Amino acid sequence: MLSLGCADMRPENSWRGAVDSQAAQLGYRNWIVIAEASFPAHNRAGVRQVSAPVAIPEALDYVLHALEQTENVRPQVYLTREVRAVENDFAPGIDECRKRIQNALHGHEATELDQQSLLTLLEDANRSFDVLVIRTQSALPYTSVFLELQPGYWDAASETRLRERIERERMQKLVRPFP
Repeated sequence: MLSLGCADMRPENSWRGAVDSQAAQLGYRNWIVIAEASFPAHNRAGVRQVSAPVAIPEALDYVLHALEQTENVRPQVYLTREVRAVENDFAPGIDECRKRIQNALHGHEATELDQQSLLTLLEDANRSFDVLVIRTQSALPYTSVFLELQPGYWDAASETRLRERIERERMQKLVRPFP
């Protein structure tokens, strides 16, 4: 007897199940990388890798949709600065890939950093936090997309207001008038 839960476990869909189960375990300060085919494999504990037989835009679309269904995290999206400068003459298909990545971002604003800076941030984060790498079949340079997970219910503006309030209260205690 075949279970309905296993009815659609073809290789092209099994990566989605792996992403769903692993992404559900991630939280604030964890990273997800939707990587090109040549992205380096990492052997550190805390780095999990899933192979996806799809292109980066399709994997990115799926991951962002999954994250949008949660309330606990939201992604800070990073693209490599180099991808903007790669010419279609040297990497046929890069123009179309850039367009498809923009569409797959679901309106999320992306920050551009040099790829080496992103790899350094990723290595630093992996010292204490988990990283999920989704290795795609995309074979275009500098097209990997990096997602740093942020709290879904607390944003940078809220954190700034909180820190300012704490500092004001601390300063008020320090400068109490003499009786």
